[in-house]
Amino acid sequence: MKKILVLMMLISLGNWSHAQIPLPNNLEEGYPRMYITQAGKKNLQKTIKKETWAQEVLKGIHDRIDVYVQRHVQDPEWMVSRLQMHWKTKATNIYVDGINYSHADGEAPVPTVRFVGSRDYTTSYGTPKLEDVLPYMDDPRGLYLPNRSKEGSPFEWVDPSKTGRVIYSINEQIIELAHDAAFIYWLENDERYAKFAYDIIHTYLEGMSYRSEPIDLLNGHIQTLVGFTNFQVIHENVLIDVAELYDYLHQYIEASHAENIPMYDKTIKRWTDQIIKNGVPQNNWNLHQAKIILKAAMVLQDNKNYEDKKGREYYIDYILNKTSARQWSLNKFMEFAYDFNTGVWAECPGYAQGVTKDLVHFISDFDNTFNHNILPYTPVIPKAVKMLPQYLFPNGQTVAFGDSNYGGIGTDAITDMIRMAQKNKNEALEKEFTGMYHLFVKDSERSGRGGGKPRANISSFFQSKPLEINPKYPAGDMKDYITQTFYAPNVSWHVQRMGTGKDGMMVSLNASLGNHMHANGINMELYGKGFVQGADPGKGAGYLQPIYLEFYSQFPAHNTVMVDGVSSYTEMFSNHAFDLMGEYPKSEQKDGYYPNITYSDVYFLEPETRSDQSRLVSAIKTGATTGYYVDVFRSKKQRKGDKFHDYFYHNLGQSMEVLDASGKPLNLSPSEGMAFAGGYLYAFDYQWDKKSIKTNNDYQAQWKIDRPEGEEDVFMNLWMKGSENREIFSLKSPPNKAFKGNSGLPYDVDKAPYLTFNARQYGEAWEHPFVSVYEPFTSTDGKSVTSIKSFEDENGSKDFVGLNIMSTSGRADLIFSSVNNKSAKYKEISTNATYALIGKEKNGDAVLFMGNGTELSTKDFIISASEKGNVVLEIKGGKLFLNNEVPVTITYNNKEKQFNVGAFRVIDLN
Repeated sequence: MKKILVLMMLISLGNWSHAQIPLPNNLEEGYPRMYITQAGKKNLQKTIKKETWAQEVLKGIHDRIDVYVQRHVQDPEWMVSRLQMHWKTKATNIYVDGINYSHADGEAPVPTVRFVGSRDYTTSYGTPKLEDVLPYMDDPRGLYLPNRSKEGSPFEWVDPSKTGRVIYSINEQIIELAHDAAFIYWLENDERYAKFAYDIIHTYLEGMSYRSEPIDLLNGHIQTLVGFTNFQVIHENVLIDVAELYDYLHQYIEASHAENIPMYDKTIKRWTDQIIKNGVPQNNWNLHQAKIILKAAMVLQDNKNYEDKKGREYYIDYILNKTSARQWSLNKFMEFAYDFNTGVWAECPGYAQGVTKDLVHFISDFDNTFNHNILPYTPVIPKAVKMLPQYLFPNGQTVAFGDSNYGGIGTDAITDMIRMAQKNKNEALEKEFTGMYHLFVKDSERSGRGGGKPRANISSFFQSKPLEINPKYPAGDMKDYITQTFYAPNVSWHVQRMGTGKDGMMVSLNASLGNHMHANGINMELYGKGFVQGADPGKGAGYLQPIYLEFYSQFPAHNTVMVDGVSSYTEMFSNHAFDLMGEYPKSEQKDGYYPNITYSDVYFLEPETRSDQSRLVSAIKTGATTGYYVDVFRSKKQRKGDKFHDYFYHNLGQSMEVLDASGKPLNLSPSEGMAFAGGYLYAFDYQWDKKSIKTNNDYQAQWKIDRPEGEEDVFMNLWMKGSENREIFSLKSPPNKAFKGNSGLPYDVDKAPYLTFNARQYGEAWEHPFVSVYEPFTSTDGKSVTSIKSFEDENGSKDFVGLNIMSTSGRADLIFSSVNNKSAKYKEISTNATYALIGKEKNGDAVLFMGNGTELSTKDFIISASEKGNVVLEIKGGKLFLNNEVPVTITYNNKEKQFNVGAFRVIDLN
């Protein structure tokens, strides 16, 4: 008995481990109730009569549906017959073979709704216009569709399994028309629209009422994902349209077809239960499922009206507070994937931004529907919106690792925050997000409005009407949202940035932690002169396509190092992070640091070959328009026996040259040395035009973005330290698919080969690391780096890296990199640090940077610390400036002076 009581207490504690979100009170009893009630009809009609934007929205809806409604009056079967149903067979049971439709059997007394063709939406067959859909199409030959792979796109019969989502798309289009017609009926009381909407939705819901859960013949993972119309319950969005249609049409149904309401409600409940039963809770699916469940719940009656007591309160409480295997409560879902310190969602940037946008809209929608603000119960949300600008490169494009694309941040989440603040009279919140809004929406202050022209959708009357911006709230400060460094451990992502616009600098590193990630080791994205030049290639194709699985999601598609030709691990939901060993300045630090140097030092365990990998990347700003990046990548197998390590780098441009250290072209020869043959990854065989040369000397690669006449060309120059047993390759890789509309680039990036450089180190690459210097430049200004030479540690450390970099300004930089915690020496300089830089200007100004070290000694200064840390000492205009993250002792002119931890400030050593 005691054990039972303890167990019950533990269960009880488990159920209350996440804060309960209170349910809304005084739920609307009548219909409609989702976006508006009957009581709000007159106000909406007044708005339409008064506001031009509302008139335009209404006209757009009429323009879209009137021709079909009028046709329905003359021919009631025309539209209904184009629904994709089992018109003749009336099948009840659906069978799938993994990701593809297989067959159907069973027989209902009425036609039933068809299931989608495949989970993989890639298909040669297009969705025909409704006018071209065969009526009552239920034929053993399959579907009659246009084949887009053939000239003229001729119609032909095709098995459903080869049609992607065409079946679903046709039905969704018809349901959306009925949905709009139901709204027009409610608004204008024209029964023609009601009959059009009813005939469609009755046929569809009655057919759905006899449908059973699809059965996977393989009894695999797909069985846990399927809905009633789709392979994935997150794609059951047609239920949202059904629910909204039902909401607007409910008065008509009550008056004319009340006997069908129990059947409609039961069908909606079964459909909703299926969405709860299946799916994936640990990523964006949970939210997408919740959005659908909420809409379905809104149109149901109260719990007491159903025998099983599962009405709208039940389903609303379920998505807010209940947790089952595949549908988690709202707070558990957020606690699992949000980092409450940074506000970052644990998916790749594209999906993460989408989740935050959708979550904010979900909360706003909930508030508008129930007049119930749950934002205070989701405290991470404001931070999640405010962190979105951290994704941005200096040109305003977001980072795009994993399954992402390059583009600006959306402002929907910001505007929804403003709307909620205004509705709930939260002036502090409104001021904060209005300030943020001004930074990311052009001309917002002048217009006083935001959100653009509303679309011709019903939702525009309620959710997307023009946003009124309070003129008393000024624009915020970009520094409040974008910091010099930013680290998100829950997605293993680190970013360093300096400046904005064309002359800004930024490097982004990521590993593979979270959802929609790739197998990419320590991956790098690199910015230069207005473009994300060292860009990620995107996902390339659908997730189930071979080119995604075998190339775009694998090491050779990324700017990383691959071991023995086999480095790989699970893409998509991945659990391979790097460790951040050092950085400067501290993540999210807003002031008090030296602004012209950043660095990050990360360690990664490559799991396939059990290899240690270390990547140190530094950005050094040498002038207002000049700067360069240093990249030191070390890699070795823990068990030794290294065959080779491949350093891949891909850069935008129509041309790439491989040069020697003096800038003369190297004579590369055709090579088959990088191929699947030999037991390596398939990814190698997706690359072509492979040429190589073996060399021990330093070398360069240079990419050119050739812009139209009158515009300056943009370049990226890569200098690399030579090494014994080194072979270098030029390659062509599949196109970069991450840019939409080419983003100002002068060529078709998504069609052109992605020009790739590879350095292959035979044996280990730890004592023979990949040492690179990247400099972006333009044809107008030319390169600022005039020479790069390497030097050795006079103390004999084999894994040491030393560089001497000269600039056109006369600046001379010495760079030290070490991983052995030992002192390294070169001429009069010695240091014990992971990274050190000594930069001297022609006018006598200088900077001494010690990264994660305890000692830096030059001819004039000795900086020492009892614990490892970052220290910057700048000599400028006769003054000394210091930023030390650990206590330090500085010796100058034989005098020692101690300094406690301090921000960047003027110091006196006398």
